[in-house]
Amino acid sequence: MILTSSPPVARLRLSDVQRNCLPSAALRHHAGRKITMDDKPRTTIRKPARIDRGRCFCGAITAEFSGDPFWICFDHDDDCRRAIGSPLTIWIGYRPDQVDWLGPKPKTFSKTRGVVRSFCSECGTSIGYTDEGLPNEFYISIGFMDAPEKFHPQAQAYWEMRLPFIRMDDGLPRVEGYTRARDPALGNPRDR
Repeated sequence: MILTSSPPVARLRLSDVQRNCLPSAALRHHAGRKITMDDKPRTTIRKPARIDRGRCFCGAITAEFSGDPFWICFDHDDDCRRAIGSPLTIWIGYRPDQVDWLGPKPKTFSKTRGVVRSFCSECGTSIGYTDEGLPNEFYISIGFMDAPEKFHPQAQAYWEMRLPFIRMDDGLPRVEGYTRARDPALGNPRDR
């Protein structure tokens, strides 16, 4: 079969994407001269904020954490040991505005005045805690995080309370109590 006529040619129009690929007025303005360090950038390229995610064992409680945590620390305290059910834990410190609960919020419980622990009411996963002595700080248990290997502790808290079989040669500072400055008016939660 031989075609005797060609199909009609459609006129092409520039799409928004194609128009955005054309040299901008700012670039045309600089045409013909070298751009120097004195030239101000028209836009600032921002590094995307770090986003980490976490979830409880059953998946009922999920959260996203934006930006870098301000503190990461091993904790050998006997109160936390009992609450977590582990010989030690690692706490990851975020500001409350860095935490976004993606569904139901965790349940809370307080045995020690000023310290509120959060957990999943379905599976019991320990999620984190707040302490009145550390305002504007929320600590997440490393076990809640989807990628715990991304978090590297900066210190060992309550080192003297560690269990005798725990030996670590990590070179981190060993602190007898808290590793963060607390409001001295509230005292130590263990003494309340």
